[in-house]
Amino acid sequence: MTEPTDILLKDFAAKKIAVIGDLVADQFLSGSIARVSREAPVFILRHNETRTLPGAAANTAANIAALGAEVAAVGVVGEDLNGDALCEALEQARVPTGRILRVPGRNTPTKVRVLAAHQHAIHQQVIRIDYEPTAELDPTSADRLIEAAVAACAEADAVVISDYNYGTATPRLFDAVKNAVEHRGIPLVVDSRFRLAEFAGATSATPNQDEVDQLVENGESVEQLEGLCRRLKFRSLLVTRGNSGMLMVRPGQQAVAIPAVGPLDAVDVTGAGDTVTAAYALGLACGFDEVDAARLANHAGGLVVMKRGTAVVTADELAASIAKERPKAIPV
Repeated sequence: MTEPTDILLKDFAAKKIAVIGDLVADQFLSGSIARVSREAPVFILRHNETRTLPGAAANTAANIAALGAEVAAVGVVGEDLNGDALCEALEQARVPTGRILRVPGRNTPTKVRVLAAHQHAIHQQVIRIDYEPTAELDPTSADRLIEAAVAACAEADAVVISDYNYGTATPRLFDAVKNAVEHRGIPLVVDSRFRLAEFAGATSATPNQDEVDQLVENGESVEQLEGLCRRLKFRSLLVTRGNSGMLMVRPGQQAVAIPAVGPLDAVDVTGAGDTVTAAYALGLACGFDEVDAARLANHAGGLVVMKRGTAVVTADELAASIAKERPKAIPV
């Protein structure tokens, strides 16, 4: 692998990645446990603060920006307070919001994580509350979204589709994006939580082990994963396996296992898949082959799971991690 510590900052800064998909407001409501309620056997939480951070596709975009590249975020949010907070968080993360549609009457997808602790103790997540759009995008907004996505592809060095099943990555949008990237010969990486089989024809995908287990009889089988690649017409498949590292599968080539880096006990895995996808797509945009791009993503994932909440990794952190520890990719 070319020494990434020498080229990361320069090469990343020269690239632009389009991130198209479900933009989510990740909210963290923290408070101190005051006492037990007299109304029911539950704790009373004294509210301290609520923070809104970019989640899902927005988190992927924020990670690309943190790594020093230019990013074009394309998606939909409502004209509501959570949409305002998400757009503000994206701007603070240096992610332009000009291609994000604000749709009146639509709920911005929001995940509220309630963090509780006694005073001076570490806050722990006790419950998550999700707010989801209640209807499909109207035809006019859907057309505008596709126009924005195709325009972003025309300027990008790689494209990410981030699908959390909130209605952004429709078949019609995917077809338009796929045609746009095929015309330009740039990588298209898909990160889909529930519908990977619907994105046939992408360059690559970044599912976790649970997600591939739902698509093949034995998600540990390299042969079956290669078959999945062929069936979906992917050039490669990067399977993330938590503290067991990653597996790169390319039909017709030997699969490569990439050991995890850093501590094996994660602090917080929130949004780690978004970080992995961001680094992987950026590596492909820089001309790295799939294995080298996966190694970059492996380091990025190892760094971000040691941070609390929805977090990002910088190019300096990534370069330092690679310089410190360079695990060998192992043929399997």
